[in-house]
Amino acid sequence: MFKKVLLVFLIVIVIISLYRFFFNVKNSDHRITVNVSEKLTTWVGPSHFQIPTYTNKNGELIQYGYELIAHTALYLGPKGTVQHTTNGMNCQNCHLEAGTKPWGLNYGSVFSTYPKFRDRSGSIETIYKRVNDCMERSLNGNALDTGSKEMKAIYAYIVWLGSEVPKGKKVNGSGIEILPYLSSSANPKQGKIVYIQNCQKCHGVNGEGVLDSTEKMYTYPPVWGKHSYNDAAGLFQISKLAGFIKNNMPNGINYHTPTLTNQASWDVAAFINSQPRPTKDKSKDWPVLSSKPIDYPFGPYSDSFSEIQHKYGPFEPIISSRKKNQ
Repeated sequence: MFKKVLLVFLIVIVIISLYRFFFNVKNSDHRITVNVSEKLTTWVGPSHFQIPTYTNKNGELIQYGYELIAHTALYLGPKGTVQHTTNGMNCQNCHLEAGTKPWGLNYGSVFSTYPKFRDRSGSIETIYKRVNDCMERSLNGNALDTGSKEMKAIYAYIVWLGSEVPKGKKVNGSGIEILPYLSSSANPKQGKIVYIQNCQKCHGVNGEGVLDSTEKMYTYPPVWGKHSYNDAAGLFQISKLAGFIKNNMPNGINYHTPTLTNQASWDVAAFINSQPRPTKDKSKDWPVLSSKPIDYPFGPYSDSFSEIQHKYGPFEPIISSRKKNQ
């Protein structure tokens, strides 16, 4: 009798254990599925190792486009092998990981959304125009011939990166995350402290960056001075620079693991964009004054706020004023 009771008890224990095992596995699988799904909501570009091989003619062009984005200065910089037309920075100094990193100014939605109307020029722009904007502003250089091998290669690479994004769709993680506006002005003095503590070791005491061993391009780019982006570049708007910094700096972090607070990101952006840098003619930018971004630091404006407030904030009064006048 005792043996029968013991056998039944053991059978019950086994059944309960099996039930718990399979139930937990099912729940575990469910949790994994949810996590993977959440990750897939943010676009991440393919690795350059996935580019078609050199035996594929289009693959060769795409590969050259990748090289031009990742190592721009080797081809187009002051000591470039093709021409000497840019400041020595690489495109991927801003478009991180050759335009594939989430919230790192990636190219995920470029092919899907261009051609498109842009307020800055007041016209419909092609990918070629957008690329040359970067050449002339962020790289403080000259536009590429749209029929050149270099432009065709950059175009081919951008198209390859975004080829699976539906036309007209802007994927999550594109461009830069715009941070919430501060209730007060961004503070360049506080930003200098943030810069010294977090940025100076890579970008230099004077924002000069660090050249690599070839002395042809930068391991860490200059963030101000004659070899940095000029005052017509997108990153000269502190909202864009602050968002870029928050999710990508100090080098190596990502949007999952930011190091700086929103306040620190705004402040260090204000400090960096307070420093000297090249200038560019901006007289034709933003032909419709009311379309100028609230943090565009050059007048005239359709409102009565100063250039200083448009540069550093506070921005809420400007936003409120625009809403009233709509």
